[in-house]
Amino acid sequence: MQSQPPRRPGELIFTLAMVGGSLFLLWSAYGIAGFEALSSPGAVPLVTTAVMAVCGLLILRDTLRKPAQTSETVARDILPMPVVVTIAMVGAYALLLKPLGFLPTSFLFLTVLIRFLAGYSLPRAALISLATVALIYLLFRVVFTVLMPPGIVPEGEILAWIKALFAGKGN
Repeated sequence: MQSQPPRRPGELIFTLAMVGGSLFLLWSAYGIAGFEALSSPGAVPLVTTAVMAVCGLLILRDTLRKPAQTSETVARDILPMPVVVTIAMVGAYALLLKPLGFLPTSFLFLTVLIRFLAGYSLPRAALISLATVALIYLLFRVVFTVLMPPGIVPEGEILAWIKALFAGKGN
């Protein structure tokens, strides 16, 4: 018989959160239509979340059986600082995207992450970010006409200027 690997830091808390989330979703799915019929609107969500909850409980049982002794730490092995900063930046990006818009939010996001993760100087990180955001904007907004949150940047004037560059003066 193989010996069980030790329980990693944060594994029990994560498993409990998954079981709690699964049970909450199961309750929510039950609220859709209860146990009316197999063809009711809530049947698939109910079965899916029931499977999630059962699997979560089985994983919790196995997690509780593992020895908790390990040399790992959460800060060093599970969530090192680059991961924490990246998660925080993605959260900030999501919060700032609508009020600021795509261009400034993406520029700030890339500049901070390139500066932090690559260790580049602020001007170099900003230049790389500016070039990247400009390329993404031109490709997706101009070529593929994907709508992006405009925010504080006058997008209409920018698009008119870009179109004027390519239209020429012969019109």
